Amino acid sequence: MTALEAMSVYLPDRVPIDSLAGPLGLTVPQVKVFKRFHGLREVGRDPDPSPAALLMKAAAGLDALRGNEHRVRYVLYARTMPVAAPYPVNPLHEVCSALGLRNALAFTLTHQSCASGLLAIDLAGRLLAAEAAPAAAAAAPASAGDGQPGPPLALVLSGEKAFTRDAQLFENTTIFGEGASACLVSAFGQRDRLLAFASHVRGEFDSITGANEKRLQREYRPSLAEVIGRALDEAGLALGDIALLLPHNVNLVTWQRMCLLLKFPLDRVLLDNISANGHVFCADLFANHQTARERGLLRRGDRYLAASVGAGGGATFAAMVFEH
Repeated sequence: MTALEAMSVYLPDRVPIDSLAGPLGLTVPQVKVFKRFHGLREVGRDPDPSPAALLMKAAAGLDALRGNEHRVRYVLYARTMPVAAPYPVNPLHEVCSALGLRNALAFTLTHQSCASGLLAIDLAGRLLAAEAAPAAAAAAPASAGDGQPGPPLALVLSGEKAFTRDAQLFENTTIFGEGASACLVSAFGQRDRLLAFASHVRGEFDSITGANEKRLQREYRPSLAEVIGRALDEAGLALGDIALLLPHNVNLVTWQRMCLLLKFPLDRVLLDNISANGHVFCADLFANHQTARERGLLRRGDRYLAASVGAGGGATFAAMVFEH
């Protein structure tokens, strides 16, 4: 069963969103709406302009990778923006080279925008399961290191530079923060196991303007609620079985309204990173997971839910159920 073996998150120093008003062309009333209504106060900004350097800062904290580089078969870079650097610069290949992962198959996922992080976890697990038998996984511990044999792993990376206005601001909705994550995924892990994954791509929202924008606003929460329900059904669980919900950090009011629709307690949604870090592209799930672990919000055996929405090339609604 697909599992999150180890994780590292890097969140840089933050700046108040007031300081971004000039560069983003925001008026004073617009900033007030972001702060008071959407709950956004600060976002991360890393001084290094290199996307590869940003990813390496997350990978540097992934101690479980040391000595297990030979076991990494795949490296998946989950990204919101289709383009992250000018040709021929390739941040993903730079990172693979620096980490000693030259023999891994490396590729980028951007198809589902900010929901690509969830897609990467699911795809990593399916790729690993296709080449590793359960018997082989049982033959060696997942923690094998120092060149010792062990079941294959995938490395899921996420993190982007907010390098243009479009990469910094989603009009009237959220402000993006910089940060990065690195996560080792296995096919047969015993902790943070993936119980279910559901997604729905709404291609009719490829263009989000005019009447289409208003329609998306109407259908956003019901569509997300629908995939959450499908993921729970696949896992054989009810919403009441969920100990914690890890959201995408789009804004506070979205989750306040989602909880009203779902009839789910707001205090079981981890919302603190919205005001502290903003919407960190595909890294929201991983940043929220790290916060939950640091605060002891997840106990062994707890079932928890991750949800995300990506807007770009259509709207993608996605949800995952895990067991800690």
